[in-house]
Amino acid sequence: MTVVTQMVLAFGSVCVLLGLMAVVKRMADAYGLSAEIQRKLVHIGTGMYALTLPWLFPDRWPVYVLVGVTLIVMLALRLPRIASGGLGSTLHGVDRQSYGDILLAIAVGLCLFLSEDQLVLYVLPIALLTLADAAAALAGTTYGRRFFRVEDGQKSLEGCVVFFAVALLLSMGCLMAMTPFPPSNIILLSLMIAGFGTLVEAVSWRGFDNLFLPLGILVFLASHGDRDIGALIFLAVLFAATLIGFRAVAPLVGLTNHAGRVYVTTVFLLLAVTSVHNALLPISVFLAHAWSRSTNPDKSAYPDLDVVAGIVILSLFWLTLGNATAWNAVSFYGISAMGMSLGFCVIALVPAPARVCLFGAFCVVAALVVLRILSVTLNDPVQNWNGPMWGVVMVNLIFISTMTSQFTYLFSRFRVTLLAVASTMIPVIVYCVETDLGGLL
Repeated sequence: MTVVTQMVLAFGSVCVLLGLMAVVKRMADAYGLSAEIQRKLVHIGTGMYALTLPWLFPDRWPVYVLVGVTLIVMLALRLPRIASGGLGSTLHGVDRQSYGDILLAIAVGLCLFLSEDQLVLYVLPIALLTLADAAAALAGTTYGRRFFRVEDGQKSLEGCVVFFAVALLLSMGCLMAMTPFPPSNIILLSLMIAGFGTLVEAVSWRGFDNLFLPLGILVFLASHGDRDIGALIFLAVLFAATLIGFRAVAPLVGLTNHAGRVYVTTVFLLLAVTSVHNALLPISVFLAHAWSRSTNPDKSAYPDLDVVAGIVILSLFWLTLGNATAWNAVSFYGISAMGMSLGFCVIALVPAPARVCLFGAFCVVAALVVLRILSVTLNDPVQNWNGPMWGVVMVNLIFISTMTSQFTYLFSRFRVTLLAVASTMIPVIVYCVETDLGGLL
């Protein structure tokens, strides 16, 4: 297939998406479809079309062009006039804030990129996102009777049960058809994927399940799909232990039930896809955030959920960058996490007297350095290809501590976002220089 043909097909795919939205809007006007049903019809149609992309395009780059154009279109559909009465009403007619349309396009692009030549890593996550998620939402809105709170909305137990059942069937079907795994592994993997996916769907907010669900399943399956049955059973026990542990600890640190469940999901995924010593620094961000929230509250509406989104997005950023350049980025990821932890701790200490603040900051830095030493010592040469980078570590910590102590007022809102960006700037610059961006510079 020629370059021109693939470009025409990519832009034609966007027209197909707009045509689907037009058909759904026409049906809604004719049959009085609810806003939720309209949204899920577009979701299902988009997801089903996305499943064909690996076969529709011989090359990957036209899909990335398609994703980019789709993102522009999705942003345009959010304009007030279009969102309220035009095609955008099929997506934005629901009475809640959601970024699901944008995150779905990003998830499709990332899944295709990270799956490389392993089609199951693309097909299974997108299939679950498309069918299980939609089935759960429609079942919940139609038959839901027992509800639980999620941020400023609610979800139903009936929807969760439907999600688990559909996810289990899809997982077993895809793994049997697309992998050489033995039956026992397929059954256990399917149960774990369905259970993990159900929890992600149950705790999601603002449409973040469109990103967290497929990427979480992809990373989990890529890391553990070929493990033996004993290792999979250990992971299942680890997940149960994490769930029980956070259930007990959450009330003690002032977390809501929803935030506690989100923390469980995130911590389990961190422990499942990376070594424990590399997960300690990201996990320390949660502890530091809990401290800062108690002594110097964030004015954001849902700070406990924001920090989870921040860590997940930061993790996906470094994972994607490392895959794109073929230079392992886990060590740089740890430096970013160190910066975020220190930033939260300094913000927590600011209200205290100067002596207490200085002593506390010194103790925090010392603890973070110990975790960094542990990580560097236990990592292999591939992960430590650029050495321990203590100079980069200290420059980043000085930068973050100066920013948060001298300009604390800037972090009264959007604290997680600002800290994530500030903590990642220096590591990203060093990474780009050291890797020459995989030969692109």
